[in-house]
Amino acid sequence: MSTPTNPQLAALTGDYTLDPAHTTIGFVARHAMVTNVKGQFREFSGSLHLDGSDPAKSTATLDVTMDSIDTGNADRDGHLKSADFFKTDEFPTMTFRSTSAESLGGDDYRITGDLTVLGTTRPLSIDLEFNGAAKDPFGNDRVGFEGKAEIKRSEWGLTWNAALETGGVLVSDKIKLVFDISAIKNA
Repeated sequence: MSTPTNPQLAALTGDYTLDPAHTTIGFVARHAMVTNVKGQFREFSGSLHLDGSDPAKSTATLDVTMDSIDTGNADRDGHLKSADFFKTDEFPTMTFRSTSAESLGGDDYRITGDLTVLGTTRPLSIDLEFNGAAKDPFGNDRVGFEGKAEIKRSEWGLTWNAALETGGVLVSDKIKLVFDISAIKNA
């Protein structure tokens, strides 16, 4: 027996393009064991194929320009782009390609796929909540989702760190990924 889906979503089957002006691809990392550093990627492109009647047939792709990382601190951003972290000269793009999708009931969905960072590809599952659909003032059919996932950055080879005198490390291994997605239906 399949999990019931939101009837509104069933009517939205089609191909969509992420709207970069209204989408956030963000992350949260623990810093010095006491606070969170938040950041986002400013440049990316992505697409969705939604099958509202059979969510398992839905797909997603995402390509992120790693040089577009923005944590609100130019020195930190420079360090993140360096060989200590993302090596953006050698690995300019991070990609996600979905391999499966499922309805979790109501407005909740999970999309699983391959996340490639630093040339390493590993599976990632993203839990998404369908926020709704609307026709915007320009006549575009628009859908929205909020999503989250957690990764261990070390699993993608992101191992740089510094020990703290009080114990612990400067940068957490666990990174929270956050997505606020607005996508426009293709004409």
